[in-house]
Amino acid sequence: MTVPAVDWRLIREEARPGPIQMALDEVAAETAAAGGPATVRTYRWEPSCLTLGRHQEPETVDWAFCEREGIDVTRRQTGGGGIYHDGRGDVAYSIAVPAETVPGELLDCYHLLCEPVLDAFDRLGVDADYVDEPMPELYHPACYLRELHPAHDVVARGPEGDRRRKIAGNAQYRKREAVIQHGSLTFSVDADRHLGVFAEPPVTPEAFRERVVGMDELVDVDRADAVAAVEAALSDWAGAAPEATVDLNGSWTAAELERAEELVAEKYRDEEWIRTRPGSGGK
Repeated sequence: MTVPAVDWRLIREEARPGPIQMALDEVAAETAAAGGPATVRTYRWEPSCLTLGRHQEPETVDWAFCEREGIDVTRRQTGGGGIYHDGRGDVAYSIAVPAETVPGELLDCYHLLCEPVLDAFDRLGVDADYVDEPMPELYHPACYLRELHPAHDVVARGPEGDRRRKIAGNAQYRKREAVIQHGSLTFSVDADRHLGVFAEPPVTPEAFRERVVGMDELVDVDRADAVAAVEAALSDWAGAAPEATVDLNGSWTAAELERAEELVAEKYRDEEWIRTRPGSGGK
């Protein structure tokens, strides 16, 4: 499949609270739809954050645990279950691009936009690919414990050729003539905290670790190098089309940051939107 031949910017990893990270993904889509640059970026959750799926029931969250542990809670525009994004253990990325430049078929679009994700794992020496064998659901409210999907769930095999475990998840939505894909690549697994954000999950930390794996278990790499590999894969992929340009030191405009703060107040920090299903009035 052909990489979109557009003007891109790479925004390197920024540490921000989850609500503004979700708002910035939406802003990037608005910018791409309005004729501005398409965006590839990495980001970090500070503090750690639980993102609820678009239609997830708020009763599945252990709100007291999140408050006690200083874990933010927000709601994504994408579906699926909740994901605990650890400040150290999660490497997040997103791609925002005009919808007319990518395949309209969902599976094809996923596979195009996931190319740099698989490339990043390859650069790091991680044997990763889409899941191709059935992996049963363990706990529906938790995204990483649902039945895995070959369109967007990436699994990795250990150095001894042992079982494949989930190492990355990806999701898409379309907004204002743009496609936004965001995802989480697991650098390190904290099973206790990932399970702790949910209300009485019937899964042990040991069972969680049998389903999910981090890069640090598979290869000798530090987090900074992992982030650098993801950024290099994103920028090389974006620049693959001869007509494409990539600003390797991209940044947000003042207007984009102002718009992001508006979206944070409107929904991503709004208690009613976060704690109702699917969000207050479908904002």
